[in-house]
Amino acid sequence: MTTLTRDDFRLRPADLADMPAVYRVCLKTGNAGRDATDREDDPDALGHMFIGPYLVLQPDFAFVLDGPNGVAGYVMGALDTPDFYLRMERDWLSRIRARVMDPGDDENRWSGSDWVRRLIHRPPYLYPPALHPYPSHGHVDFLPEARGLGWGRLGFEHLMTALKDAGSPGMHLDVSPHNHSAIAFYRKLGFAPVISDELPSGGLTMARRF
Repeated sequence: MTTLTRDDFRLRPADLADMPAVYRVCLKTGNAGRDATDREDDPDALGHMFIGPYLVLQPDFAFVLDGPNGVAGYVMGALDTPDFYLRMERDWLSRIRARVMDPGDDENRWSGSDWVRRLIHRPPYLYPPALHPYPSHGHVDFLPEARGLGWGRLGFEHLMTALKDAGSPGMHLDVSPHNHSAIAFYRKLGFAPVISDELPSGGLTMARRF
C-alpha cells in the first residue's frame, strides 16, 4: 500500500514495532477522543481491546501516521467482521485474558479500567443482520497535534480504498454518541447511522456502502 506524505506527516503501513506507540494513541484518545490517562488504571487495557488485534491480525489494513513527535495516530480495520471476531477470540483475547483479571459483572464494584477488563473477558462481538451489508469495520484515532490538517479524511479514505480493493462492499463503525465532531467527520465521509432494534440502545453505529 502506498505511503502518503504531506507537510511534516506521513501515513504508512503499520508494523508490530508500532505496538507501544499505537497503544499510547489509543489511551490518549480513549475518552471520546480525549485523553483517558487519568481515568484508566491500566494504560494498556484500551489498546489490548480496541487496537492491538487489528495490528496483529489484519496488518494489510493497519496504517499509522508519523509526525514530528513520532506516531500521532492510526487508522485500522478488518475486512470480514465475523472472521475477524473469530480470530480475535481464538488468537488474541485468549492470550490477553491470562494476564488481565476479570472484574466480574457487578458494575457497582468496578473501578479504573475494570470496564475494559470486563470487555476483554466478555466481548460483545456485535454483528447482527442489520450490519451484514457492511461486513468490514474500522477505527481511526489521531492525537490533537494531527487533527485539523486533513489527515483524518486522507487516512480513512486510504483504509476504505484498501478494503474496497480487497472486495468489501461496505463498512461500519461504532462511535460515541457524545463525540459530535467524530459523528460529523464520518457523515462527511458518507457514513450514516444504522437504525435497528438489533443494535444496543445508547450506542451509535454508522455505515456506508462502497
